[in-house]
Amino acid sequence: MIDNEAVSRIVYEGGVGEIVEKKSRFIAQVFPVETEQEAQQLIEQTKKKYWDARHKCHAFVLGECGEITRCSDDGEPSGTAGRPILEVITGMGLHNVLVIVTRYFGGTLLGTGGLVRAYSQATKEGLANSVLLDILCGKRLEIQTDYNGIGKLQYITAQMNIPVVDTVYGEQVVMVVAVPQEQCGTLIHKITEATAGKAVISGEEELVHFGLRDGQVLFF
Repeated sequence: MIDNEAVSRIVYEGGVGEIVEKKSRFIAQVFPVETEQEAQQLIEQTKKKYWDARHKCHAFVLGECGEITRCSDDGEPSGTAGRPILEVITGMGLHNVLVIVTRYFGGTLLGTGGLVRAYSQATKEGLANSVLLDILCGKRLEIQTDYNGIGKLQYITAQMNIPVVDTVYGEQVVMVVAVPQEQCGTLIHKITEATAGKAVISGEEELVHFGLRDGQVLFF
């Protein structure tokens, strides 16, 4: 885990969560989405899939700064379904995500407070079963060194908790790392000092966005 501030948070893989409240089933589906059209298509597909359910409420947030937000109570009392779903999404700092919560009515009225809690909890369950990624801004650096220097590079990157993307062994060793922007200067200084300036570092000019999943670096 990189201990740096994320520039954004996304759903890398959607998931499904379900709760039961007084015999009512709440099924939350989470989808990564890029456009409003894509979100609407998924909403229509869900309505067809759960055609016999009383309510299919949803909320989505699009854009890195949440430029577009929409929510729907789909027949539930105003503010008891779509808004709670949306508040869970925004409270977790997520964007480009759609959450649809389908309710099968169990015969017992929950009241406005009960509905708010149920739709919020179902949304949290769906997100808990999804893969979320913190996206960092930084640089993809290629560091070329001789075989005497690779141990020093490995020590420095491990010490700074910098993920290694790849290491290629040839006549020289090339290590590729993903570095959060605020750590870039420190890393370059330490490498230069440890290798007496012999390491060749490239890629300092271009900014990239990346996240970590199971130790693997994913570039966006």
